[in-house]
Amino acid sequence: MPAEQPAVKPIATGVITQAKGAHLGEFFQALADSPAAGTVAVADDSGESEALAGKILKQKLTGFFRSSQEMLARQKPRFAVVSMESVRAPAEIRRCLEAGSHVLTEKPACTRAEDFEPLTQLAEMRHLNLALALANRPHAPIQEARRLLQKQILGRLYGIEMHLVADQSRLTRDDYQQSWRCDRERSGGGHLAWLGIHWIDTAQYITGLKIRRVAGFTENVGGQPITVEDSAAMALEFDGGIFGTLTSGFYLDRHYKFHIRRYHSHMRIWGSHGWLELSSFEDQPLIYASRRLPDASEQIFQYPAGQRSYTPFVNAAVQAA
Repeated sequence: MPAEQPAVKPIATGVITQAKGAHLGEFFQALADSPAAGTVAVADDSGESEALAGKILKQKLTGFFRSSQEMLARQKPRFAVVSMESVRAPAEIRRCLEAGSHVLTEKPACTRAEDFEPLTQLAEMRHLNLALALANRPHAPIQEARRLLQKQILGRLYGIEMHLVADQSRLTRDDYQQSWRCDRERSGGGHLAWLGIHWIDTAQYITGLKIRRVAGFTENVGGQPITVEDSAAMALEFDGGIFGTLTSGFYLDRHYKFHIRRYHSHMRIWGSHGWLELSSFEDQPLIYASRRLPDASEQIFQYPAGQRSYTPFVNAAVQAA
């Protein structure tokens, strides 16, 4: 019989956020569901998230603070989620690391790379984890695509094509236009930094290849009164001379109800022995074909629905703390 897995010892965790913090519902739910998160303390200088935190976290919520310094000093979380606007994130990440807490931060976590680099150095020096919330990684089709590519089912890789397109209608709303996401000084970027980054990460994660050269364009093609890009087109060179492209933009005419229409999202990878097509949403399956398989026809990877959420990613991050 297989050996029993050791019981997970729950740890103290924390969340540092602000008014209109990104993905707070998802982060709170993930910590509520995670057996590795024993308690959760929340710091929000606006106080806006207190009701939501209490509703989702229930008995796990051990304190709500208006000051992150006070929360870190009193609760001493071993793991902290930081969900702040990009320009404010580095200072909060540093506080957590200096307090001895592992950090999972919403992306983008800075407006300039040079503001984030010293944080990675600090985390390494203190032997702490510092991770971005690129929560698609545990999703079953992405894990399967990674497994297939590690087994070299496609042979030598030739090229990668990606697009992630969301709705433009959000950019017409006054509340969205006034939010930090539409202000380059506060966010550091628009669609590419907020959504396109997921495919940039996924392509490197499943292939094991790093992007080494980039050329591209960004622009506000829709003309809305915002200072971030709503459109990006990129050409990428990966290790080994493999080329890729990415289209990243707010192009859809409206916000559709279902994921399959709400976003247009796919990644295609071609190799010497086959190809695969991947989506980040459950509505669209992983499809692949390879001459290295006994059946060279198109294969569809089947997996249970309802597993795409922040919970597996956050739980893994807490367990690694």
